[in-house]
Amino acid sequence: MKLVTVVIKPFKLEEVREALSDIGITGLTVTEVKGFGRQKGHAELYRGAEYNVNFLPKVKIDLAISDEQLDEVISTIAKAAHTGKIGDGKIFVTSLDHVVRIRTGETDDSAL
Repeated sequence: MKLVTVVIKPFKLEEVREALSDIGITGLTVTEVKGFGRQKGHAELYRGAEYNVNFLPKVKIDLAISDEQLDEVISTIAKAAHTGKIGDGKIFVTSLDHVVRIRTGETDDSAL
C-alpha cells in the first residue's frame, strides 16, 4: 500500500480529482496549504505598495492506494496537473504499513 501526497496549483484541483475518479480512485483528502519551491514567491501590488509574497497558495492531496495502482495514479496526476510552468507541483510516494477502516474494522487493502 502507498500514500501518495500531491502538492499542486489550486486551479488544477478539480481537473486532478476528475482524472482520478475516471480511473476508479474513490477517496482522497484535500488540504489548502502555502509553500514555495523554485518559484521563491513573487511580488504583488496592494494599494500602491509593492510587497513580497513568500508563500504561494497550493493544494495538498493525500490518497491511499494499493501498490498495483501506483504507476497509473502517478501518470494520471502528472498529466492532469501539468501546465508546463514553474510551480506545477510535486508528487511524493510513501509506504503504508497498516490501514484500518474505523467503521468496519477492515484492515490493509480491504480498508482502502
